[in-house]
Amino acid sequence: MTTIKEQLISKVAAEDNIPNCKITIVGAGSVGMACAICILMKELVDELALVDAEADKLRGETLDLLHGSIFLTTSKIVGGKDYSISKNSKLVIVTAGARQKEGESRLDLVQRNVAIMKSIIPNIIQHSPDCKIIIVTNPVDILTYVAWKISGLPVNCVFGSGCNLDSARFRYFIGEKLGIHPTSCHGWIVGEHGDSSVPLWSGVNVAGFPLKCLNPEIGSDSDKEQWKTVHKQVINSAYDILKLKGYTSWAVALSVTNLSETILKNLRRVHPVSTLVKGSYGVNEEVFLSIPCILGRNGISDIVKMNLNSEEENLLKKSADTLWNIQKDVTL
Repeated sequence: MTTIKEQLISKVAAEDNIPNCKITIVGAGSVGMACAICILMKELVDELALVDAEADKLRGETLDLLHGSIFLTTSKIVGGKDYSISKNSKLVIVTAGARQKEGESRLDLVQRNVAIMKSIIPNIIQHSPDCKIIIVTNPVDILTYVAWKISGLPVNCVFGSGCNLDSARFRYFIGEKLGIHPTSCHGWIVGEHGDSSVPLWSGVNVAGFPLKCLNPEIGSDSDKEQWKTVHKQVINSAYDILKLKGYTSWAVALSVTNLSETILKNLRRVHPVSTLVKGSYGVNEEVFLSIPCILGRNGISDIVKMNLNSEEENLLKKSADTLWNIQKDVTL
């Protein structure tokens, strides 16, 4: 007796099951699943793999996505605890880690998350040795350094989501203050993804016109318009959201999806992501900070040389020192 499938379908050729474009997300918490939805809606991949230590929750999340797959174009969505499902990934996004608590700085998380990273990275490399890795888990700069060291990959292949979101928030708050859409406001946050981040007021512009030409004191303590509060809003954003809803997710996921699109489509867009800055801007230690990087299919292909004024360079060095004071005590 033949089955319905045998009566309905006649095989013509063997199917190649190797994905053309695959992303694995490690961590099926609020950030990981927000990344999954954003990536699926953006139609970036033909296979999405989810890895998490909590089997039941992961199974539920995977089924929830699969039941809606008729509304998606991604042909394969898989989930599991075993890292073998991540095999042949072009890009791996790491969101797993201990969640930031209300009132806890990103740097306070470091020691709790180093051990988690040490359990994740070798498994990723075993199954996808040629992948690119984006670290999202906080404190992202230190954990990107940890992941790079553990992975053995070239520095261009492992980077942190860093200040890509900080810069987006910066542009949003500038636009809100001016009554202009944030895509028409241009400005960068560099350094640590956190409290010691550095706003580059010298480069903030609208339509190519530097705001510093209109207000030479912009961003300083003597600025009568107090634009400095815009950077404070950027720093406090995550803490405000944590207080209101208990975690951050959507803005992070949109930022990570933005990075993923640049890499997978080889767009060579410039993003402020966390990478090794030793030997630049007066930094002599193996510290990872966000600086403008050109991203594409090879990860970080180039770094844009920033022309910082003395104050900005001093603040960037201070940001590096802040991270190094924690990182130097990390045991790998």
